[in-house]
Amino acid sequence: MVSKESSRSSSLWYVVDASNVVLGKLAVKIANILRGKDRPIFAHHIDCGGFVIVTNAGSVKTTGEKNSKKKYMFYSMYKGNEKRFSLEAMRKRNPEFIIKHAVQGMLPRNRLSNELLKKLKVYRGNEHPHEAQQPVTLTSF
Repeated sequence: MVSKESSRSSSLWYVVDASNVVLGKLAVKIANILRGKDRPIFAHHIDCGGFVIVTNAGSVKTTGEKNSKKKYMFYSMYKGNEKRFSLEAMRKRNPEFIIKHAVQGMLPRNRLSNELLKKLKVYRGNEHPHEAQQPVTLTSF
């Protein structure tokens, strides 16, 4: 059995530019990298994936009429306090949430998914503070 520390020490860092990339295709690629499905040592029960840095989160593309029709719903458990935001409004308000929410939907629903989501770093602009990790740029989508 591979320990958690040994799998994390060999983790790779990847940079993805989300500008003009379709949201669904981007989320699938990121989820596969976070889980480690692109590596030969993949196991369902072990965190063996890499870290992913996503830049330009606000300029991700969507197909069809999702900008106006897709809704994000938040509920605070208080009566009458349900809020709905369209994708277009969420893009202005919090574009990082759009990508994190899409990737979270692609991950399995178990305890490991919380650990995998911590390895996803999403930034609104082109700059990120992870240059010291020497990330590899991903371009194929």
